Amino acid sequence: MPRDIVGRPMEILLVEDDLEDAGLTIEALRTSEVPCRISLVRDGEEAMEFLLRQQKYRRAPQPDLILLDLNLPKKDGRQVLAEVKDHDVLQRIPVVVLTASQTHREILEAESLRVEDYLIKPVNLENFIAVVKSLRKDLLADVVLPP
Repeated sequence: MPRDIVGRPMEILLVEDDLEDAGLTIEALRTSEVPCRISLVRDGEEAMEFLLRQQKYRRAPQPDLILLDLNLPKKDGRQVLAEVKDHDVLQRIPVVVLTASQTHREILEAESLRVEDYLIKPVNLENFIAVVKSLRKDLLADVVLPP
């Protein structure tokens, strides 16, 4: 991470059950210029426990961004997304859906489940980094710095 960056790294929650896809995503973030800390959970139930700071996640950081796979064990990614968007605090967290199919975008739109962006897997590295940087810039725009 460059030394001239001020402030804390972006907290990213990666919800992905495929370890190969998770590894590629984590590597892409680590080689980018986006200072971030990544937490990985591998199913929908674990994602909600993390977000609600339950069980072993009582001290988990509040993510600034959720990268969400839709095909998850235990609790489907659509269910996770619906719960996040229905929660007073969690709904403010931007969600980027990682999906293997364009069809998922159509399904989410039909169900009125709003997300900040969609990335089709395998994720194009340049597009992925551009989305994360854009969301980071939006998050930083809300920060008021002292004079």
